[in-house]
Amino acid sequence: MIQKYSVSIRGHATSISLEPEFWDVLCALATAQNKAVAQLITEIDTDRSRTSGGLSSAIRLYILNEMHQRLTPPPE
Repeated sequence: MIQKYSVSIRGHATSISLEPEFWDVLCALATAQNKAVAQLITEIDTDRSRTSGGLSSAIRLYILNEMHQRLTPPPE
């Protein structure tokens, strides 16, 4: 079930709609990168400005890309 999460991006309050599982992974990624969740979301939002789509979708794609990179063995 999708839930709304409130965050502040560049000093502006916004909400994102994510499944709790995505939120949990986003928080874990932020912790692993020694960043606040809001900081990581701001970075994702900045990268999103080059493409179309909403912030929630951009977060899901970011998580998918991170997991893919971690699971793909490096070339030999």
